Amino acid sequence: MKIGIIGGSGMEKLEVFQDAKEIIMKTKFGKPSSPITWGKINGIDVFILSRHGTNHEIMPSKVNYRANISALKRLGVTHILATTACGSLNEKIRPGDFVILNQFIDRTTKRESTFFDGKLNKRVCHIGMAEPFCEKLKNILIKTGKELKSKKPKGFLGCSEMRPFPTLKVHPKGTVVTIEGPRFSTRAESGLFRSWKADVINMSTVPECVLAREAGICYSAIAMSTDYDCWHKSEPVTLEIVLNVMKKNAENVTKLLVSAIPKINWEECSCKEAIKSALI
Repeated sequence: MKIGIIGGSGMEKLEVFQDAKEIIMKTKFGKPSSPITWGKINGIDVFILSRHGTNHEIMPSKVNYRANISALKRLGVTHILATTACGSLNEKIRPGDFVILNQFIDRTTKRESTFFDGKLNKRVCHIGMAEPFCEKLKNILIKTGKELKSKKPKGFLGCSEMRPFPTLKVHPKGTVVTIEGPRFSTRAESGLFRSWKADVINMSTVPECVLAREAGICYSAIAMSTDYDCWHKSEPVTLEIVLNVMKKNAENVTKLLVSAIPKINWEECSCKEAIKSALI
């Protein structure tokens, strides 16, 4: 069992290892977004990749999602925990809250969304995505979130000093609408997505989770709410607002990831088998 962490916006330099090694990779789909950092958590191999580059230099439409997933697959990764900044379309999901995603709506238009494109792979793939996120990983994240909310840890990432753990609110399910970006939505678009019963909006979950399913990797995503998009009566979303909340989210999501990883057990999962019935 090997765990991959894909860090989204605000998580470009996720530091969870005492002794980390950097891996430079190239795949047949090109280079991944960043070097991959390797280390161990509770004896488990963990590989961290920054979705938007080490310095957040890659906009969502230009992320080489195929190279990222392919690189993690080549390293033997069996499970991926992804983080993603998002705007809230639901009054109950406040800035700073986390959502364990269970559905998506795809509004992207410019991205390579399959490994089986008729070029490098000469087959056609119709992967099933009725339940796009791994049920087992989702449940682990939900359970861990509840545990962290009910207690204050004595230390953080090996620190010996007492540090209060910031308030953590984890919503156990939510639908994300993934837009192309890089611009934010208009009020009309934001209202439309709310009418579709979407809970949050981002620019990165698709095609990342689709490619993970094609690769047979269990995948779950933690959506970190930074704002109320522009539908809300509060001030419209700006980059400054988003960045400020991202900083507050970083410690919470790092603790959630580090606490969840030891609970993951290698079991045969339908995520791994989905590709077998999807190829023509």
